[in-house]
Amino acid sequence: MHTLITELEKATLRSDVPDFRPGDTLEVHVRVIEGTRSRVQVFKGFVLRRQGSGARETFTVRKVSYSVGVERTFPVHSPVIEKIAVVTRGDVRRAKLYYMRDLRGKAARIREKRVAR
Repeated sequence: MHTLITELEKATLRSDVPDFRPGDTLEVHVRVIEGTRSRVQVFKGFVLRRQGSGARETFTVRKVSYSVGVERTFPVHSPVIEKIAVVTRGDVRRAKLYYMRDLRGKAARIREKRVAR
């Protein structure tokens, strides 16, 4: 039974998922169906957390829209996600950035990771 579950999970895994971590800024292109029409909506924000493994892995993206914090949790291997693009790499020391919910203004910025040449 266990091998059957792992085989089904392997079939649902996506291969086009980029490497990203908490603190990175992402653009998540989500397919939204409104009535009979379908369109792609871009949700841009930083990764608050990444949790789980395999087909059940999820990540939460947070953005501030019109001074209201919006968090959205996506399954990594969801067919609703068209594309995940990494905009910037963040330099943080935690795996879960829940403390960012309480920060405002310049304190809520995440340092950009500097790449050594």
